[in-house]
Amino acid sequence: MSKLLNIYLFLVLLSLYSHVSEAEKTEHSNDRLNPFTAKASLIRYWNNHISNNIPKPAFLLSKASPLNALDTTIFTQLASQHSLKTRLSSFCKAAHLFCEFDTPLEIDNGSPTPPHHGDSDFTSYNSKQFSTYGKSKLGGVDSFKNYSSNVNMPVDSFTRYSPASAKHTEAFTNYANNGNVANDSFTNYGTGATGGLGEFNNYESNVNVPILKFGTYSFNGNHHKLSFGTYTENTNSGTQDFTSYGKNGNAVPTEFKNYGQSSNIVGSTFASYGELANAANDSFKGYSPSANNPHNMFKNYGAKVTSGVESFENYRDEANVGDDTFQNYIRDSSSTKASFMNYGKSFNGGTDRFKNYGKGSVNRNVEFKVYGVNNSFKGYDDKKGISFGGYSQNVHSNAMDGNNHGMIAVNKLVEEGKFFRESMLNSGTVMKMPDIKDKMPKRSFLPRSISSKLPFLTSGLAELRDMFQAKENSTLERLMVNALSECERPASPGETKRCVASIEDMIDFAASVLGDNLVVRSTENVNGSGERVVIGSVKGINGGKVTKSVSCHQSLLPYLLYYCHSVPKVRVYEADILDFETKAKINHGVAICHLDTSAWSPGHGAFLALGSKPGLIEVCHWIFENDMTWAMAD
Repeated sequence: MSKLLNIYLFLVLLSLYSHVSEAEKTEHSNDRLNPFTAKASLIRYWNNHISNNIPKPAFLLSKASPLNALDTTIFTQLASQHSLKTRLSSFCKAAHLFCEFDTPLEIDNGSPTPPHHGDSDFTSYNSKQFSTYGKSKLGGVDSFKNYSSNVNMPVDSFTRYSPASAKHTEAFTNYANNGNVANDSFTNYGTGATGGLGEFNNYESNVNVPILKFGTYSFNGNHHKLSFGTYTENTNSGTQDFTSYGKNGNAVPTEFKNYGQSSNIVGSTFASYGELANAANDSFKGYSPSANNPHNMFKNYGAKVTSGVESFENYRDEANVGDDTFQNYIRDSSSTKASFMNYGKSFNGGTDRFKNYGKGSVNRNVEFKVYGVNNSFKGYDDKKGISFGGYSQNVHSNAMDGNNHGMIAVNKLVEEGKFFRESMLNSGTVMKMPDIKDKMPKRSFLPRSISSKLPFLTSGLAELRDMFQAKENSTLERLMVNALSECERPASPGETKRCVASIEDMIDFAASVLGDNLVVRSTENVNGSGERVVIGSVKGINGGKVTKSVSCHQSLLPYLLYYCHSVPKVRVYEADILDFETKAKINHGVAICHLDTSAWSPGHGAFLALGSKPGLIEVCHWIFENDMTWAMAD
């Protein structure tokens, strides 16, 4: 059987070679490139579908599949038979894929932590799971300043922190901030604690793809004051669950300041906040404010509370579209004062459902001040003691300054230099370069012969998950869901979009928008990232006129997948980037300026950074490492 297969493969290769032109054979010979490889096939496709002779960019060709002819044929056949999983390990290695999203880490049961009888102050702790810390401590202070911060792909688990302590203070400053793909869980924080104080400042801020679970925060606490600063602020895509906050507490004042602020397309579930508490004093200040397309579910806020004070200030304030559900606010509570300031006060209304407000509660004083548009409200208990301030009010007129220049406040949390005005693209301008480094794992494209056979549809998720052996609720499964959702969502007004898993598909899409006289550009390197730089000579593509372009941005899967789209009314620039001190050239940047921002969310980071609102200004940004933009050749 193996002999017959080898003969068959030899005939296939011979047939392929007979179709290679003499010029192409010479090209491959000069480049020492085997004409049977996936990369050689790509080069032939490029030559046949792009009409100019502009040199092919090395940064894009380096992402071509490294598969040789034999492996390409074998894996293509396995893909056709839906049997790639039988050779998954060799396939991932040969095709230069990244398939190890859920590699477990070593569990740490104490070492190298200091003994638990004394206070501790951790400056930095990385890359291990943590079982139990600070159990049954009496008095003292434990502090974690940085836990897995600035790690590209943290896979962390913190099981128990300060359980059953008495008059003890536990502080967590940063947990896995500034990561790329975070697969983290935090099971118990301050469970059964009496007295003392628990502070949690930042959980997974500035993470690209959060896949998070926070189990229980101060369950069965007694007079143990709690404060949670930020949870997944400035994150992009992903999913997160928060199971319980302050449940069954006694006289536990709790404060949650921000959950999911300025996040982009994040799905969140918050199961229980202050449930079954006695003499609670709870406040939730912000849930998904300034978020883009959030998908939130909040179950049980202050349910079955006795003699408490509950305050919820803002739910998805200034968010853009989305799909949210809020179930059970102060349900079956007694002698409770509750205030809900704003629900769904969005600039672009999404779909919101609020079920059971004050239902079954007695002896209560409940206020609801503003409830947004395009929402449904079920189970509103209108008995005595509940007041409803406003429904479907226009609450945005005072957000702008008197000169109609847009929002006055500037969000300093948006990285400086990430967005800028077109006027800054002038020789001699000093500006801050954002961090343009690609933090995703290194991967290659698949050959089109393989990628075209993968079931890349929501309906094919089960097969795709089975092919890559992704377990239920694993990091990889969630990444698949995120990528599929983004690729299948309807295009925005004026946008043309497509997800591409091969360079051939990318060429086809770019040519369908721009024609076949194409050139692709990216910023030359990452020099200057995070530093002050000087703009050198600047060239406007297409003479600096308004032009068409196709920009492509990475999505995260085992193989390279790009989200490519074209939006109207842009200008594209190339600019030399100079060292601030020596004025020597250190980089050659590519920037794109969006001239029509009228359809953007008012909460978009560009307006928060630049201080304006949709339609009033243009917004420019650099093309980051390994992203690219296609345009018509000059």
